[in-house]
Amino acid sequence: MRLGLNMGYSGSAVRIDVPLVQEADRLGFHSVWSAEAYGSDAVTTITWVAAVTKRIGVGTAIMQIPARTPTLTATTAITLDQLSGGRVLLGLGVSGPQVVEGWHGVAFGRPLVKTREYVDIVRQVWRRDKPLTFAGAYYQIPYVGPDATGLGKPLRSILHATREIPIYLAAIGPRNVALAAEIADGWLPVWVSPTKLRDVFGDALAAAKAGFDVAAFAVPVAISDDLQAARDFVKPHIALYVGGMGAKGQNYYNALAARYGYEGEAREIQELYLGGKKLEAIAAVPDALVDEVALVGSRERIADRLEVWKESPVTTLLIQAHDPATLRTMAELVL
Repeated sequence: MRLGLNMGYSGSAVRIDVPLVQEADRLGFHSVWSAEAYGSDAVTTITWVAAVTKRIGVGTAIMQIPARTPTLTATTAITLDQLSGGRVLLGLGVSGPQVVEGWHGVAFGRPLVKTREYVDIVRQVWRRDKPLTFAGAYYQIPYVGPDATGLGKPLRSILHATREIPIYLAAIGPRNVALAAEIADGWLPVWVSPTKLRDVFGDALAAAKAGFDVAAFAVPVAISDDLQAARDFVKPHIALYVGGMGAKGQNYYNALAARYGYEGEAREIQELYLGGKKLEAIAAVPDALVDEVALVGSRERIADRLEVWKESPVTTLLIQAHDPATLRTMAELVL
């Protein structure tokens, strides 16, 4: 199992812990990953990281599909891959309807169809075997809509891809996971339960090809001899996602917690969070859920728990950590 580091996305100001990222690079971590929501973007931050590191892979988890045309995403990936010496990992995802329609101002539509078309176009750009043309439900290249000038012409990317950049898809629902297994090189699952991953997603992963990377994303790590304090450190983040992300009837993280067997608890967390009772929502996060999706407690406890992760389908562990000591401990235990 490989190790990666999740940087996440910014608050009101952009801050990158460069020494932490450089320590991950020095320790032999496989990759470091940026993110975006409706603040800092994933590409600028990971480009900055690529410029101050030497070997570590640089991934986007995720670049939002509705935010960019597939051709721009393809050439952005080539640009950074060449500048970084072939270190790019392209993580893509559709995001949720609140961000897609509320921030990007485009229809949410059918995410499976949109994602399939998007990945196909990106790979066609990289191949450059002919001028790019595409006629899909969401993308038409050249554009031929009723307001088209008629002057569009098929083009090839000026930039040449030097390799087939690995594509990862962020997915939570079984059909989205199955699509990732079918068309992508890796999967970015959030809030992974290593003990339940096969039961919940085994059928969806059946079509995965050899070498498919299950990169468990944003796994919180809190090392402390005070187990309850370590659990409590993680709970606000879980409460935010299970309770506050997405609309009440369409919160993918809430649905995932329910699939893991915490349906009643997930409902309560969401009701409290959306009702403005955030502290109560945090307190309602079960210790058992934290233990399933995070690595918390003493070094010895985390070492024992890592054995469960190593026996699961997870091949890359993308941890969420904030200090060099945690990185070093995880490197000692995993690498």
